[in-house]
Amino acid sequence: MATKIHSAAHVDDGAELGVDVEVMAGAVVTKWARIGDRVVIHPSAVVGGDPQYLSFDSAMPTYVNLGSETIVRESVTLNRSMYEGQATTVGERCFLMACSHIGHDCTVAHDVVLANNAMLAGHVEVGAFTFVGGGAGIHQFCRVGAVAMIAGLARITKDVPTYCMVAERDELTGLNLIGLKRRGWSREVIMEIKESYRAVLGEPGNPRPRAAERVAASLSEPVLEFLEFFAGGKRGFARSSDV
Repeated sequence: MATKIHSAAHVDDGAELGVDVEVMAGAVVTKWARIGDRVVIHPSAVVGGDPQYLSFDSAMPTYVNLGSETIVRESVTLNRSMYEGQATTVGERCFLMACSHIGHDCTVAHDVVLANNAMLAGHVEVGAFTFVGGGAGIHQFCRVGAVAMIAGLARITKDVPTYCMVAERDELTGLNLIGLKRRGWSREVIMEIKESYRAVLGEPGNPRPRAAERVAASLSEPVLEFLEFFAGGKRGFARSSDV
């Protein structure tokens, strides 16, 4: 199909839309939006609104990049960057359910799902194939690794390690085993991930040095992705209350 702008939708001059995009009635796409191919934007969504930052100059050129085949449901808000020339970025094939919010300068990878009313504050990073449950809130500058799962109504103020599940307030509840199986990885790779999880997060204390020690070993790429997550970030890591 060709790109379709429904009646009562508002698309600013200067917005960039790919092929076969659909913008439904009541949706707003500002001139700061860069929309990929086959994106669907549902009623009352706002893509490219100003960041929620009191001293922001609305004339400053900043952007939102929205990846191809992403679905933006009703009343989603997707804010542009607060830094000149920079962009809030959402990857391909994401599903942003009704009333979810992505704050300024977030980086959301491909194939991410935000359930209804999920909230990302500014500067949040979310890895690929991650699911954020309904009503969950993620504090600014937090990182969420790939293939993670965040429970509904969770309050996230620390980094969520790659492949992990978190609930309540930063409560690590284990590995996202269903998500790992869906990646098609072998039983051996998943066993390596389990072993690294126990070694790095199964004991009290700082997980960074334990992860760094294991990086030097000959491990598969998915295991290295898990371990290398611990080298970054400044907010600490979600942990189990049993540790």
